[in-house]
Amino acid sequence: MIKFIKENHIIAYIILGIGGLAMIFPFVWMVSTSFKEPWDVFNLAIIPPNPTLNNYVRLLTVSNFSRWFFNSFLVGLSVTVSVIFFDSLVGYTLCKFSFKGKNVIFILILSTMMIPTEMLVIPWYNMSRELGWINNYWGIMFPGLMTGFGTFLMRQFFYSVPDDLIDAGRIDGLNEFQIWYKVAMPLVKPAVSALAIFTFLGNWNAFLWPLIVISDNNLYTLPVGLAFFSGEFQTEWEMVMTGASVATIPVLIIFLIFQKQIVEGIALTGLKG
Repeated sequence: MIKFIKENHIIAYIILGIGGLAMIFPFVWMVSTSFKEPWDVFNLAIIPPNPTLNNYVRLLTVSNFSRWFFNSFLVGLSVTVSVIFFDSLVGYTLCKFSFKGKNVIFILILSTMMIPTEMLVIPWYNMSRELGWINNYWGIMFPGLMTGFGTFLMRQFFYSVPDDLIDAGRIDGLNEFQIWYKVAMPLVKPAVSALAIFTFLGNWNAFLWPLIVISDNNLYTLPVGLAFFSGEFQTEWEMVMTGASVATIPVLIIFLIFQKQIVEGIALTGLKG
């Protein structure tokens, strides 16, 4: 019996190892290509035959990469702060207050998650044009400043906050905003962490909407800027891979720092009903 269990463990480790290698290979290939000369891009060797840093030098000096990096960081950070603030407030209200039409409002919020982004692009663009947000940071950010998913996530987590604590806060003289900030929010940190990470990464990697609303090179986000290394007749794969490698660094740093919160947030999200 023990031997059978050990054999099963070995098989499981082998399968997981193969799966891990399959997932990490594209990343390794991307980094490897970033150190290759243009004529070596399609060389199948993982280790570049003629390694060079010219691609990184060109990326940081010739292109507008630093500005694209800043734009993506600014948009991601701003939208993340907005989502945490507004979605947690709405989630708290829908969870801890009783008022007529509460369930209808919640269903309407959830229904926004069922609409494909592609169907919203034209209304978003018309709104941006009317408000003068074309080629503007607001034009990039406004569709994601509040999200149905974030509201749903925070609402579910706020159910784990005991009502007795809320009542105790009111007895102590706290107003509702202070109760939300000082009592409820510290008790749902896993949800806040998970929502913040997913929101930032989603905006960091966003491509379709920034591509549509922005035509000024100085306002491109990273995914849009890197796409312009791919032309109609030629694609500079070494530059695309170099930019993608640098753009991955913040994502890796966030994961390494907050991996515990990511796992905990995902695990607890599946338990909230």
